[in-house]
Formats: sequence, structure tokens, C-alpha cells
Amino acid sequence: MTTENPYRALPSVDRLLADERVRSLGEGPFVTELVRQAIEGARATIAEAGRAPAEEQLVESVLGLARAVLRPSLEPVINATGVIIHTNLGRAPLSDETIAAMAAASRGYSNLEFGLEPGERGSRHDHLEAPLVQLTGAQAAITVNNNAAAVLLALSALAPGREVIISRGQAVEIGGGFRIPEVLAQSGARLVEVGTTNRTYLRDYEAAITAETAAIMRVHASNFRIIGFTESPSIQDLAGLAHAQTGARPGEHGLLLLDDIGSGCLLDTAQFGLAPEPTVQESVGAGADLTFFSGDKLLGGPQAGIIAGRRDLVERLRRHPLARAVRLDKATIAGLAATLHHYLRGEALSKVPVWRMISMPLTGIERRARRWARDAGHGARVVDGRSMVGGGSLPEESLPTRLVAVPGEGAELTELARRLRTGQPPVVARVEHNTLLLDPRTVRPDEDRALLAAVKAALAPTP
Repeated sequence: MTTENPYRALPSVDRLLADERVRSLGEGPFVTELVRQAIEGARATIAEAGRAPAEEQLVESVLGLARAVLRPSLEPVINATGVIIHTNLGRAPLSDETIAAMAAASRGYSNLEFGLEPGERGSRHDHLEAPLVQLTGAQAAITVNNNAAAVLLALSALAPGREVIISRGQAVEIGGGFRIPEVLAQSGARLVEVGTTNRTYLRDYEAAITAETAAIMRVHASNFRIIGFTESPSIQDLAGLAHAQTGARPGEHGLLLLDDIGSGCLLDTAQFGLAPEPTVQESVGAGADLTFFSGDKLLGGPQAGIIAGRRDLVERLRRHPLARAVRLDKATIAGLAATLHHYLRGEALSKVPVWRMISMPLTGIERRARRWARDAGHGARVVDGRSMVGGGSLPEESLPTRLVAVPGEGAELTELARRLRTGQPPVVARVEHNTLLLDPRTVRPDEDRALLAAVKAALAPTP
């Protein structure tokens, strides 16, 4: 008596491709490859179990493979952590006007590099320079794809093979392993560290200046703070020192002062009870030759690196070969322009989500928190808490808030947080001291209903 070969029971590629459900995936090599992968998986099953899966199982396998590939891995989440500029969750959310501008620029053609009046080729850098100059007081500005690229471009163009003086306490590492010394090395500039970790004096900079020095650079400690026995010169003092020096070659403008302030703050943070954050206007006004900052932190726009400062230096950056490698795309330019217009119109507090969250009244937060706690049930209650600014801005600074606290045990809370993260829509909360915490400050009011539905689903007993 012979036993039928199970491999012969497998359907052909063409047979599976003819299935209506597989055909709904489309035509072409992608779908054919998924079918072949499913059949190859079936062969492995036969080798292990000695029997072929049913044709229905193979079809489901093809559909499952397609879902794994076609499902977007980047998806919207509800940020209930209370961290306003959450680096891992995409940093600054964008205003409605910013999103609309980015969509409009992406939908069709645009005058990205075309002057409509002369009918000739133009520069993409021109679209953002006017509002940046107006807002910062700088002579000129250029934008690139992030602040790390901005620093790299400037050092590559202005200090290759020469020395750049930085306080030892500012040779920092920020998110993603971005280290200032390594950026200098990549640019071809040579790092000269002065002072100590906690104390650097103006005389330390002065003593380090040689004929090989190109610039003095200040780097804002955006994601940490040194407190106690500290000392560092003001940006005004550094500008005075840099510009008083005689250049290495006749006609030079002394040494350059480069100021990396990081967060891109254009408003006074002290009015909201926060520590003062260096603003772009202060840096430019104090005499920095170039100021570097991000577009997607306290500025509240899409990811970008912005350089504002002297016109002659900005022009040198525009002409450098690296400028093309780190330039912005049309959607980001449109979005950043729309964000800058909020500041020009004096509507940043009401329109830019980051500033709307920072300035959110505590009474409104408490009202929403009480409604959430009542609707969630399961012992949820309202407690006092703090919202963090986050995102490499205002380290250790926080704002008073009201939190919804859901009590539980360790493993129980871990599972609850996981169920929230993996639900639809995903909700990211934080767990502290045997309590799951939800902060209304970082949740848009139009997300309240979806958040509560997600919380109830996560708290529901598992069938």
C-alpha cells in the first residue's frame, strides 16, 4: 500500500494567484512572491509534520504575509504621557495650517525652485529666509533637514582643518548618539576643549586662541543641567572676545562665534513659570555670527535645522556642496513657512500645538481629567502631577497638571499599558508607583472620545 506524497497536494502558484482573495491584492511580482513564500512555508510544514496544509490555510498565509508588508509601520498614537515634545513619539505635533500647507505643496507642482515673476530658475532657500529674518533679526538664514546637519554644514564650510574652541562642559551627546566632538571631526574641524566640566571662564577661551583658531562655539545643554558650583561666560562676552581678535588672514572678521541653541525658542518661557530658555533673537542680538536651532522642538514645526546670522556666511553655506545633501524638501518648506507665519501673526499660543499645551490653563486640564476618571471607572481618580516639556528643551523643567491615575499591581499595570499601546488607536501612557497615569495636557480634546474607548477596552476583562 502506497502513501500519497504530501508535497503533491500543494496547489500551484497559478492556482493560488487565481483565488479571488489573492487577486484582490493586485497583480505583479509582489503578489507572486508572497504566494511562493506561502508555498515554501507549507513545504517546511510538510517536512516537520508530514502533512500538507489545506489550500484555505495557504490563502490565509498569503493574506497574512501581505498584511505584514502593506500595513503602515508608522501610525498615529495618542500621547497621554504628559511629555509635550516627545522625541520617540515624533516630537512637535503640527498645526492644522501647517498640515494643510504641506499637503497643498505635495498634491501637485509648486514654484519650489522657480521664480514666477522672472520665469527663471530660483532657489528653494528663498521661501523661508524672509520670515526667519523678520522673526530673528538676523541678516540672512538657511534651512536644512535637522539641527545636526546645520552644525555639520557650518563647520564643514567655515572651519575645515582649523580649530574650534568649546567649553569642556558643552562637548555633549544628545539623542541618537549625536556627539559634538564627533560632528567636529566629521566636518574636518579640530576640537579644542577649554575649562572644566562645571566651570569655564572667558580667560580659558582667550588663552586657547591661536592662529589656527577659526571659531568659538557655544552649545546649549539642551537635555541635561549642571547645577551648583558652575561658571560660564555669557554669549555677549563670547561675542566680544571673538570679534576683538585679529584674523589669521588680512580682511577677516576676527573669529566666528557659533551658537547652537538647539530648541528654536522664539517666545519667553518665563511667562509660563518655566526657566528662561535661550531664544534665537537673544543669540542674534548678542552678536552670534551664526545661530543654529531646530524646527521641531519649541519652534513647533516640522523637522528642520535652521541657521540664522551674517549674510556673507549664510551665502558661503548655500554654495557649499554639502548644502544640497542636507536640503529640505518642498513639503517641509511649506510646513515650516506656515509655522513661522503663526509667530509673525502673533498667534503661536493659540495655533502652535506645543505652545498651546504649554500655556493650557490648569482648570481646563482638571475638568477633562475628572471626566476621564468618571468615564473610565475601575477606581480611576484625579491626582496632581507634572507635565514635562521634553524633546531636548528646558531640561528638568515641568508644568503642574492633573493626571488620571488607574491603580493596579506590577504585572497587571504592565499588561494594561501594553494593551493600550497595541490597541486602535494606540495610547501611550506612563506607569509610576503601581499606577498608570494619563495626562490630558498632551492629548488633543478631539482625541478624548477615542482615548476613553481605548482605556475601557484595555480595562475590560479578557474573554
